[in-house]
Amino acid sequence: MNAKTSKHQLSFALMLVVFCALGPFTVDMYLSSFPQIMNSFGTNASMVQMSLTASLLGLSIGQMVNGTLSDVHGRRKPLLISMFLYFISSIGCAFAANIQIFIALRFIQGFVASAGLVISRAIVRDLYSGVELTKFFALLSTITSVTPLLSPLAGSAVSSFTSWMGVFIFTALLGIYLTIKTSWKIKETLPVDKWIQSNFSELLNNYKKLIFDRTFMGYALVSGIIFAGVFAYVSGSPFIYQKIYGVSPQVFSLLFALNGISLMLAAQLTKYLAGRMNPRHIFLIGLWYAFIASLAVLIVVLFHGPLVALVISLFLFNSSNGIIGPISFTLAMESQGHIAGTASALLGILPFLLGSVASPLVGIEGEYSAFPLGVIIFTTSLLAVFFNGVLIKKGKVVASSSKKISNVQLLNHFKR
Repeated sequence: MNAKTSKHQLSFALMLVVFCALGPFTVDMYLSSFPQIMNSFGTNASMVQMSLTASLLGLSIGQMVNGTLSDVHGRRKPLLISMFLYFISSIGCAFAANIQIFIALRFIQGFVASAGLVISRAIVRDLYSGVELTKFFALLSTITSVTPLLSPLAGSAVSSFTSWMGVFIFTALLGIYLTIKTSWKIKETLPVDKWIQSNFSELLNNYKKLIFDRTFMGYALVSGIIFAGVFAYVSGSPFIYQKIYGVSPQVFSLLFALNGISLMLAAQLTKYLAGRMNPRHIFLIGLWYAFIASLAVLIVVLFHGPLVALVISLFLFNSSNGIIGPISFTLAMESQGHIAGTASALLGILPFLLGSVASPLVGIEGEYSAFPLGVIIFTTSLLAVFFNGVLIKKGKVVASSSKKISNVQLLNHFKR
């Protein structure tokens, strides 16, 4: 790769990173403002957390819809419309009249934000293949790994000199920027002769096949359930850290950023082990690691442990997703080559759907109780162990130890 090509790829990757960053920014940026939003609308913690649930539902459903639309109508048009709607929904969130309207607009915001995630990945697949695809995804993954760290810090910085409404004004400006960027810089990458005709009955049949595939659903549920535990942490940590332990929004953002660091470290470890250990063994290590870490979280919560103990135990639990996520994705996709697109969509939808269920439950005892968080996180790891035993055949090695998991497969997970 010459210097000119490398510079062009870096510039293109940076542009796509902004689209990919819509997911973390939509979910994470307003977390430190939860207490402000609760007071502004005169509501309770659970209702504010419901807005996070709504955005997660939007992100999950939107991936399937926007991905299909980009195959039927090309990449550029659905992306352009979605970015403009992202701007409109962000403005709506900033000036919502009540919590119910705010929750509805958060669903729309998450739904259209998913276009940035799914269509940017499709654009890369349109343009690159083979070794170049691997290199580009490696570059894209490296850059996007910092966005979960930056989004809560950006939200805290904005809310430090304005109200929570400023966070959504910021995302509205981001939406306008991406609308202009799409209009001027994004060319259609899918030739018209490759646009497909939508076939609803065939789509449903493919999903039916996957749902009745025990091994696939085993890995999909384990990954999705652990991810739901992570989203329980995302939903509950703003209140627990700020209300119970009394930290400032700025300190909360720094503590929350540790979540991104934990995922980065675990992901690097997973990629290192992938060619050296049987993937099924790596998966089991991650599963039991999550169980032990979740038990530590529960113990700290039950005995009202110090802040440092809670931060460390949550750091360890969150990092388990960096092991389980990519390995379970690879193992689930091993035998799905004929319907890989549908399988990938289902794997992408489940974590957000399950996360949307877990998120509001954290606040059922109010903003001054951490007990629900500990119970939910421990329950997710317990359920993950259960589904591994029930759905995934005991002792079955899906990929032999001599067969390396490709970097492309691993990176495909981190692009979600």
